[in-house]
Amino acid sequence: MKINWGTGIVLAFVAFIAFILYFVVRMSTDDRANHDLVTDDYYKQELAYQKEIDASRSAAEMNAQLSIEKTPEGLRIVFPKQFEYQKIKGTVSLYRPSNKHLDHNFPLSLSNAHLLIPDNSLVGGRWDIAIKWSYEGNTFLHKEKLTY
Repeated sequence: MKINWGTGIVLAFVAFIAFILYFVVRMSTDDRANHDLVTDDYYKQELAYQKEIDASRSAAEMNAQLSIEKTPEGLRIVFPKQFEYQKIKGTVSLYRPSNKHLDHNFPLSLSNAHLLIPDNSLVGGRWDIAIKWSYEGNTFLHKEKLTY
């Protein structure tokens, strides 16, 4: 059987469409490709974004930068020495982009100038950490992406 150029073009289009449909079906049924929004209340968080910008700016202006370091015991967050740690209040949010079931949110309760997040509560990989804290009426924000 001899195939002319018209039949060849039709066969090429059919093969291309079958190729695309295969990947569409494969990606839409694959559990690893989760198509959820980043967080459940994404739009609510987006409206509060200006407050985050202001808190980050005030942290830079008042030299209230945090130090985050990985130690054998876990993740150590060191607060600036010019602040009294007893007056620091806030929350720490650990966000895991690959698995929302590993996300952690917990309040800050400091017994000294640093906070230690135990090694057993963190899985290796990429984490986004956001520390929202306040001191004597001033609100600060520290965001960092780290690989643990």
